[in-house]
Amino acid sequence: MFVRKYLSIFLMVIFGIIISTACSDDEEIITPPAQSKARVLVTHASPDAPGVDLLVDNTVAGTNLTFPNSTGYLEINSGTRNIKVNVTGTSTTALEANLNLAADKNYSVFAVNNVSTIEAVVLEDNLTSPASGKAHVRFVHLSPDAPAVDITLTDGTVVFGDYIFKEASAFTPLNSGNYDLQVRLAGTSTVVLDLPNIALTAGKIYTVFAKGLVGGSGTQALGAQIIVNK
Repeated sequence: MFVRKYLSIFLMVIFGIIISTACSDDEEIITPPAQSKARVLVTHASPDAPGVDLLVDNTVAGTNLTFPNSTGYLEINSGTRNIKVNVTGTSTTALEANLNLAADKNYSVFAVNNVSTIEAVVLEDNLTSPASGKAHVRFVHLSPDAPAVDITLTDGTVVFGDYIFKEASAFTPLNSGNYDLQVRLAGTSTVVLDLPNIALTAGKIYTVFAKGLVGGSGTQALGAQIIVNK
């Protein structure tokens, strides 16, 4: 009886230790948090550069991006990321930059200038939804040999005033609808480019950028491109 009693106690203690150890082991299994992300949109805005591949930390993220096209937003791990722009299908790097990308932020990266002096313009994108009946529009001057310009209505009303190469506006609320815009030499009535029938949809967010070269022809001609950011 005495032996049976203490054997029972001994077994209960051992069983308790096993349960305690099992629980402790379970508590130590910690699932690592998911890597936070940033979103990056890349635009080929170098008028005389060939098609390019995009590499993030030496991993291909996009191929054969040609002027003046964009990737759409790519999800990339936040933190400091190495971005390379290589000539399509080669290991020749035309542009390289280390970007510090914050978690849950949106960015636009433009490859700009002539290919001999290609460089990056990096903008943080505020994609806050527009108010009812409004669209948000940003202008970026990315024509390397164009002078400072105004973006105006056809009656001369300035929408974006006095922008030089590589300069960008904030996203600006405009009423939705169709617009006939003009690019004018800053501070003058001289029209260098007509931008007819620009359709802005309520709730949408756009980037309009000046592209190409003054006196350029074909795809390199001075013009404008529209990106729908959201």
